[in-house]
Amino acid sequence: MKLSELLENAKAQFDISRGNDEITEIIYDSRTESPDKSGLFICIKGFAFDSHDHAMKMYSRGVRHFVAEHTLDLPSDAVVAVCESTRRALAVISAAFFGYPAKKLCTVALTGTKGKTSTSFMIKNILEESGRKVGVIGTTGIYYGKKTIDSENSTPESYLIHKYMHDMQNEGCDTVVMEASSQGFKLDRTYGIMFDIGVFTNISPDHIGENEHKDFDEYLGCKKILFSQCKTGIFNADDPETDRISSGCTCKKLTFGYKSDADFRAASPYFGSRDGKLVTEYDITLNGNTHRLVIPLLGEISVYNSLCAASVAAVLGCTYDQIEKGLCKTVVRGRNESVDVGKDFSVILDYAHNEVSIESIFRTLSHYRKGRIITVFGCGGNRSKLRRFAMGDIISRNSNLTIVTSDNPRFEKLDDIISDIMSGIKEPKGEVTIIKDRRQAIYHALSLAKKDDIVLIVGKGNQDYEEIEGVKYPFDEREVVRDYFRNASR
Repeated sequence: MKLSELLENAKAQFDISRGNDEITEIIYDSRTESPDKSGLFICIKGFAFDSHDHAMKMYSRGVRHFVAEHTLDLPSDAVVAVCESTRRALAVISAAFFGYPAKKLCTVALTGTKGKTSTSFMIKNILEESGRKVGVIGTTGIYYGKKTIDSENSTPESYLIHKYMHDMQNEGCDTVVMEASSQGFKLDRTYGIMFDIGVFTNISPDHIGENEHKDFDEYLGCKKILFSQCKTGIFNADDPETDRISSGCTCKKLTFGYKSDADFRAASPYFGSRDGKLVTEYDITLNGNTHRLVIPLLGEISVYNSLCAASVAAVLGCTYDQIEKGLCKTVVRGRNESVDVGKDFSVILDYAHNEVSIESIFRTLSHYRKGRIITVFGCGGNRSKLRRFAMGDIISRNSNLTIVTSDNPRFEKLDDIISDIMSGIKEPKGEVTIIKDRRQAIYHALSLAKKDDIVLIVGKGNQDYEEIEGVKYPFDEREVVRDYFRNASR
């Protein structure tokens, strides 16, 4: 594609007489060692790194076409297009480079503090029951066909979003369901996409800190962007911030929840056991018809997640039978995930890593607990300290035994993170123990478990690594749990 064609909607100025070459590669990472000589390098200014400063390095590697937010000091044969926002330019240019794949797919985007991942997979399973071929972009990875690709962010960089959508289309997908994070909106990763359906799950204070959002208003404002980028918005009627999120939005508005005036409704929930299995069931009303839905998913959060997914599916024309079948086969890795250990106690893994999700999982377990709750957790480094205080407080108040350990300290000292957590623990329900090695912490918890106890391991969920000083060491908690029992049986 010609440079002028890529820049057509990017609001970038350049002198076409300097060259209008065919562009064969889009580059936005200055660490790219062997860029295509016909590539286009887009300079991005990040929180702590500005690739404008590395334009000469990319020139020395052969790149001759650049997009920047100001002029660059480069040799005369370099073509530099200047625009106001290179992040937005990257999104627009990537869409054009891959042939605008979002326009050729049915696109569903979910935003909210919790529930995005689980609800995404519920939607995927329901839509596949209806005969659609669905790709997923989200926290746990990228999924389409038989492919699974790791993802560092819930919402990947804009170039990757369009690449994945392009690849999904080539694999025969007709629909993509993706998580749209507040950071993704702040960094213009979805800029220029008009989604068919946008979903608001819920919101509460999170991701507020030095490297994330300055305050709750900015956090909410970023999520609100989705509803100026979608044709139909589906909102949680029971969330107190729904009016703020939906006000002034340009999309058609629908709601789900317990409220009697919601377009899609839940009523009369039951949390307990049926035929020896833990279940959630409730009356679900879709398009004026009410059914009793029974699903093998736990807690009130599963009512909201499944109702939300059913609402999306109903808008897209799915039948109730398809909705029920899709929900009943949904298991989300690292979200209230039960590990079968063949014992008379339970082991549950969950991604819960903030105040809201921690409170949610303890509310969920309150319906099912018979014995003690033994919780293993830590907090990530280079993230909000407020989260550490809150998690230490909530977990210690709800657990019979709390084990504080490591969880991706990144470039912070583990001792400092643990100190922050411990300072938040004021009124623990039971004993609080520090075991810095996460594997040993899990082993200790399992060694103490008795009949009807629940061993709750939180923080990683789907992650299979422990990140320390920039290095990701393999660490799959499912295997750690199984290793303990394999070793114990010898």
